[in-house]
Amino acid sequence: MTDKLKQIAESQRFQFSVLGVIILAAVIVGLETSPGIVSRYGDQLHLLNEIILWVFVAEAAIKMAEHGTRFWRYCLDPWNVFDFLVIAVCFLPINAQYAAVLRLARVFRALRLVTAVPKLQILVNALINSIPSMSYVGMLLFLLFYVYGVMGVFLFRDNDPVHFQDLPTSMLSLFRVVTQEDWTDVMYIQMFGSDVYAYDNTTGITPKPHGNWWLGMGFFVSFVFLGTMIMLNLFIGVILNSMEEVQKRHEEELALQAAAEGKAEDPPPQQTSAATGEAFTRIADRLDELSSRLDAIQQRLG
Repeated sequence: MTDKLKQIAESQRFQFSVLGVIILAAVIVGLETSPGIVSRYGDQLHLLNEIILWVFVAEAAIKMAEHGTRFWRYCLDPWNVFDFLVIAVCFLPINAQYAAVLRLARVFRALRLVTAVPKLQILVNALINSIPSMSYVGMLLFLLFYVYGVMGVFLFRDNDPVHFQDLPTSMLSLFRVVTQEDWTDVMYIQMFGSDVYAYDNTTGITPKPHGNWWLGMGFFVSFVFLGTMIMLNLFIGVILNSMEEVQKRHEEELALQAAAEGKAEDPPPQQTSAATGEAFTRIADRLDELSSRLDAIQQRLG
C-alpha cells in the first residue's frame, strides 16, 4: 500500500495536478481583491476555496501515508512543514474580527508554488544559504553608508538641511542615491547651491547656500560607484556562488538517491561481457586443476 501511495505522490500527473490547484488558488486570491467580483461571485469563490483546501489536505495525507507507520518523516522536509502550516492556519477558528489572518493564509497558499517547483526550491535554498555571507557584505555596506553619511552632514548640512540635516537623514538620502532614484537632484543641489538649484524646504531651517562643483560631484560619483557598482555586485556574487553550491549539492543528493534505489546505471555491455569471459576462464582453470589432482590420486591407488 505504501509503495502504491509513494508511486502516486512521485508521479508527474499528481505533481502537475497539485501545481494546477496551487495556481488556481493564487488566481482566486487575486480575484478576491476586487469588491465587484466578490459581491457577484462570492459564494462560488468560497466554494472553490473549500475545495482547494481539501485538495491540499488530501495531498498532505497521501505524502504522510506513503511513509507508512513512520508518517512523521513527512515533517523532515521543511517544505512539507510549510505546506502543513498553511493548511493548519486555514482550519483555525477565526471569527470575523480576524478575517484578515485567513485572507493572508490564502495568500500564502500561492507561495506553495515554491514547494511544487524544484527549481524554485533551489533558488530559495540558495538565498537562505547566502544569508551568512550577505551579512558580512551588509556590514561593509553599512560602514560605507555611515562614513559617507557623517561626511555628508559635515559638508552639506548648511547648504542642504533637507537631505543632510542630521546623520539619520543623511543616511536615508544616501539610500535614495544608491537606489538611483533622482539622485542627480541631490548632487546638483550640492554642486550649484540650494539658492541656484531651488527645492522645497520643509524643515523650517534657513539654509546657508553655497555650492562646490568639484566636491559635490566627487562625493556623489564616488559613493554611487562604491555603493552601486561594487557593493551590490558583491551581493549578486554571493547569491550566485550559493546557487552553484546548492545546485551541486542537489545533484549529489539525486545521485545518492538513485544509487540507494538501485537506479544506478548498468555497466556497459563490453564490460559485462569481459567480466563474464574472465569468470568462465577462472572456472575452466579450476576444473583443469581438479582433473589433474584426480589423475594423480588414481595413479597412487593403482
